[in-house]
Amino acid sequence: MKRIILFISFISITLFSFSQQGTIKGRVYNAKSNEPIEFANILVQGTTIGSTSDLDGKYIFTGIKPGFVRLVVSSVGFETTVSAEIQVQGNQTTFVDIAVPEAAFAIQEVVVRQNLNLKRIESPISVLSVGVQEIEKSAGANRDVSKVVQALPGVGATDPNRNDLIVRGGGPSENVFYLDGVEIPVINHFATQGSSGGAVGIINPDFVREINFYTGAFPANRTNALSSVMEIRQKDGSKDRVHTKLSVGASDAALTIDGPIGQKSTFIVSARQSYLQFLFKAIGLPFLPTYNDFQVKYKYEIDKKNEITFIGIGAIDNLTLNTGLQETGTESQKYLLTYLPIYKQWNYTVGAVYKHFGEGFIDSWVLSRNMLRNSNFKYENNDETKPKTSDYISDEAENKLRFERDYPYLPVKLKVGAGLRYSHYTNQTYRRLFFNGVANELNYNTELNLFGYQAFAQASDEYLDDRLKLSVGVSFVGNNFNKNMSNLLNQFSPRLSGSYSISEKFDLNANFGRYAMQPAYTTMGFKNSAGEFVNKNENLKYVTSNQAIVGFEYRPAEKMRVTLEGFYKQYAQYPLSVSEGVSIASKGATYGQIGDEEIISTGKGRAYGFEILYKIMEWKNLNVTSTYTFFRSEFTDKNDVYRPSSWDTKHLLNLISSYKLPRNWNVAMRWRFVGGAPYSPIDMELSKNRVAWGITNQPYLDYENFNSERLPAAHQLDLRIDKEFYFKKWVLNFYTDVQNVYNFKTQGVPIYTNRDENGAVLDDPNGNPALQNIREIETFGGNILPTIGLIIKI
Repeated sequence: MKRIILFISFISITLFSFSQQGTIKGRVYNAKSNEPIEFANILVQGTTIGSTSDLDGKYIFTGIKPGFVRLVVSSVGFETTVSAEIQVQGNQTTFVDIAVPEAAFAIQEVVVRQNLNLKRIESPISVLSVGVQEIEKSAGANRDVSKVVQALPGVGATDPNRNDLIVRGGGPSENVFYLDGVEIPVINHFATQGSSGGAVGIINPDFVREINFYTGAFPANRTNALSSVMEIRQKDGSKDRVHTKLSVGASDAALTIDGPIGQKSTFIVSARQSYLQFLFKAIGLPFLPTYNDFQVKYKYEIDKKNEITFIGIGAIDNLTLNTGLQETGTESQKYLLTYLPIYKQWNYTVGAVYKHFGEGFIDSWVLSRNMLRNSNFKYENNDETKPKTSDYISDEAENKLRFERDYPYLPVKLKVGAGLRYSHYTNQTYRRLFFNGVANELNYNTELNLFGYQAFAQASDEYLDDRLKLSVGVSFVGNNFNKNMSNLLNQFSPRLSGSYSISEKFDLNANFGRYAMQPAYTTMGFKNSAGEFVNKNENLKYVTSNQAIVGFEYRPAEKMRVTLEGFYKQYAQYPLSVSEGVSIASKGATYGQIGDEEIISTGKGRAYGFEILYKIMEWKNLNVTSTYTFFRSEFTDKNDVYRPSSWDTKHLLNLISSYKLPRNWNVAMRWRFVGGAPYSPIDMELSKNRVAWGITNQPYLDYENFNSERLPAAHQLDLRIDKEFYFKKWVLNFYTDVQNVYNFKTQGVPIYTNRDENGAVLDDPNGNPALQNIREIETFGGNILPTIGLIIKI
């Protein structure tokens, strides 16, 4: 009966919802001076629907069908410019301001080219834009920014349930993230300290205007990146009235409010609460996560020449154990409970960006503070009356100031700048170790204060009637940790980009550069049992990477794009674990922290391959994206032998499509194929030692044969269906998303237990009381995961 009532209600909403049109308003202005551009022509891309800006540069479109559009702006003396993707909803007004660059040479008429500013002169290769539609409607992504980016060429993932970004064979610690120009070290809940991955994204998709994702050719002002830079541009708050948006999904609920504050300022603020722990407990998982996050943006236009923006983002995460499964759970559930700790974590970033349009220059000042507190602990047998077997708590706090100046009117486009950073790191660690055949304890407290600094410059220009574009940049970074790192010349990072337009449809692009990344705070602050900073010597250095990228872009039609890129990355001074004898490049895709061990910077690495992208955009309501990446990723061990990294899956294939049906229905799918990942066999002798096993409750890896085994390939199909309803004063979006539609079972790394089916410890077959026996248990995973969601905007 309930199902019948729900069905009738759904049909009633469908029949009686209003077919409403949307409105787009905004301002067109000179990117160099912030002055309005009057009488500019603005078109809805792919249509004949147009508008003209007034004396204040303002424009308006009414009666626009709901969906996703881009605007094309053209005016004499300015470059033809395409806006970020805009979501139009019925009975709603969307505000978009568009910055338009001046043309290099004065022209007498407007010339519209097929390639409408799709790439930047500083980075003509290895950069892709992700629009609102991909974030909102992608199958299997659940509106999570990181999961959407994982479908881009060259980007892999370690686990469908994690947000680690494995870019062109580099580890998840090699990525950096910026939110409206403010660096945010943490973008995921349950983040891995010393890396960048996690379980669920923190970024609220309601804030996102556009994402520019660099997999190479990094701009000089974006330091500390070896594999990727993610630039997230946020929306401004609505200028007409206060809007409220409620989103309810399978794992959390979010409330977003935005609107004006007076004539010159806007705001947007959100909060999200998860209820994932109830779902996990109902389906019998051994861990129960809870997360909350908060996000805010306030923008104040002081006058035509000055503006300031404040942003804030933060999260609170807790993960407890479902100890009720210790008696009733499966073997794998009981095994996980023996070693999983309890996690408690919180983080935040706050920042201010002041922008000044001067006479012949543009200044940007960025002041920010970020902090992460990461803690985890484990009680013996999960019994709180017994002693802890591990206890970890660490704080990372950074205060940053960065200055950038653009000279847009010089014969050569020039950007210069510098930055300072003060870091405060603390760590209290207790854990049990098994080393050299003996059980030991590691117990230390750390307090580390660090000063960092950077300087950069980038010059760009166009030649041969704008067919040839060249950009050269350089950056220097350093800190006062040791003499090697304090010398800026050791981290000298030059780069050169070039693009040549053979025709209006065909471009050749290339980039060559050297990049540097600071070691993790967990590594710099590590102490041994004697309380000594064992890594505070000249053996710890910045990681460096020399990179080369060559490719072409072909546009056979206005809404079609084909790219092919080849890349080679050569690493030097990569941190090498002294105790394990392997590179830490293969770490970072687990919970907790990495890098808190003795390290020497003698590791080398290489990653190389090619990527193919084929994309059809908005062709008769159809979007299609196909990407294929072949790559190898290898790093040296203590014997200088190259071994596959844990990310060396060789093949990545994504087939993505969406289709807009009549009456505001949308269907999307994603099929992905990932080659088999390498893994290491276990050290049987060490793992059978009762004392050694009792310390970790896990087997020990055989590092002499590190990543010598390989799993089978895996694949998965995800589907999503959206339906939007438009009423007079509000909008309803209902969606259902099904991950792993055909229930593919992924084979995981072998799991071993030291207990039999009844939970008794397995004795050594030869009767040695110091030893035990171990056995392999089920390692297949993957289930159909259906979810539903509801989004209401008022």
